[in-house]
Amino acid sequence: MVFPIVPQPSVIRSGPGTFEVTASTRIVVDNDGDAGEADAAASALVDAVAQRTGLRLQVAKEAADGDIFLHHRRADDERYTLEIGDTAHVEGSAAGLFYGVQTVRQLHTATEYGWTLPRMIIIDEPRYAYRGVMLDVARTFLDVAAVKGYIDRASSLKFNRLHLHLTDDQGWRIQIDSRPLLTELGATTSTLGRPGGFYTKEDFREIVAYAAARHMVVVPEIDLPGHTHAIGVAYPEIVEAPVMNDVLVEQARELDQPLPVAGEPYLGWGVGHSSVRIHDEVTWAFLGDVLTELAELTPGPYLHVGGDEALGTPPDDFNAFAERITALVVELGKTPMVWHETGSAVVANGTIGQYWGGIVPTDDQAAQALRFVECGGSVVMSPSDVSYLDQKYDADFPVGLDWAALIDLETAYTWEPSTIVPGLGDDAIAGVEAPLWTETVASLVELDQLFFPRAAALAEVAWSAAGSRDWESFRERVGALAPVWDAAGWGGYRPAEITWSRS
Repeated sequence: MVFPIVPQPSVIRSGPGTFEVTASTRIVVDNDGDAGEADAAASALVDAVAQRTGLRLQVAKEAADGDIFLHHRRADDERYTLEIGDTAHVEGSAAGLFYGVQTVRQLHTATEYGWTLPRMIIIDEPRYAYRGVMLDVARTFLDVAAVKGYIDRASSLKFNRLHLHLTDDQGWRIQIDSRPLLTELGATTSTLGRPGGFYTKEDFREIVAYAAARHMVVVPEIDLPGHTHAIGVAYPEIVEAPVMNDVLVEQARELDQPLPVAGEPYLGWGVGHSSVRIHDEVTWAFLGDVLTELAELTPGPYLHVGGDEALGTPPDDFNAFAERITALVVELGKTPMVWHETGSAVVANGTIGQYWGGIVPTDDQAAQALRFVECGGSVVMSPSDVSYLDQKYDADFPVGLDWAALIDLETAYTWEPSTIVPGLGDDAIAGVEAPLWTETVASLVELDQLFFPRAAALAEVAWSAAGSRDWESFRERVGALAPVWDAAGWGGYRPAEITWSRS
């Protein structure tokens, strides 16, 4: 029997019959001496039941038949077990309990009187520790409420990292007290002249806390040394003059978009024209100020410092920059993350590279990815032609781009992270991330069109064991999640190759 769970659990054993959740069902919590962990999972479950049925279950301390029991197990892992019989019992670490509740949320069937759940046992844990989504808030600014909505969607699929692309040529989106012009002048617009904006430090703390409550770690990115035109709008002494490379000029011509002008906000999409002044110490004073403040704001272990598409930077300068910027991040007590091009340099020990080349890498891309392992780090896999959520499903799709590929649901599902880069096995892969760039995205509604259902496919690539994944099973399971997503108010695309449930 196929159960509507995404991502696919490690072990499922089904039994006969169902468990009924009605108005008299209670949620019973056992915190195992740690205040609040099971309570948080109980609150999430109360909200999930209410969202679908209108029932608000009561939370209690003593269990009886017909109740749902949540037991917090003190452990630093993401495992959970779910047993559904005369009672429903979820046991796990704080993260495990949260994921167990997400599984219960997906498993249920709404009835006239409440929910029914199939009687079963699930034992589950993730394949990869890093299971990320990225949101580009630089090209199009999205407010705190929209970011929280993105967190809700991603965490329901057991993603546990939120990579926020906070800066790019089109805008600077995070308050830096020591450099106030970054937001006063560098955050005023978005791509194509859409409204600008930025997060105050309080906003950012609110996002971090909201994510943490859903067991997601925020990974902030300051993209360097390229993608830095917005810095030059605020502090022109930090950046080089724009370089009109062939890629930039061709993109601007094809899209009928403006070329960059030094000191003016950039509204186009073309890339590779900008760079900070790598050999000027004023630049390094600036970067020290910015990254120090961002590190203080970020409780998670990572600082992402970009490294992609620095087409206007000579290779030797780029490599020197990469070595110095990753060392600076280590000095600040964080683990550096960078895009895979930075593997051309000798980076700081432990640096994590993010691979965004294709599923058939060039020799240079493969060598760059492997360099991170040589430097004591690992790689997050984000192949652009299978994992980029901003790419169109088909040529006629109304939102998204197609420069990497047209990525239908099956393409997003049927790839294997450990076979992309020769010599880069599972032991060197930190995990998987699904980026969503926002050149064409102006709202959460449009974001949903790109996110659902492909994010579900990528969640399963990141969570489930390679040998357990099966396209035909996934087709059936993901189709059954439409009512769950609809009840949450989440839109999305419904491709015809899936039979979508209506109840």
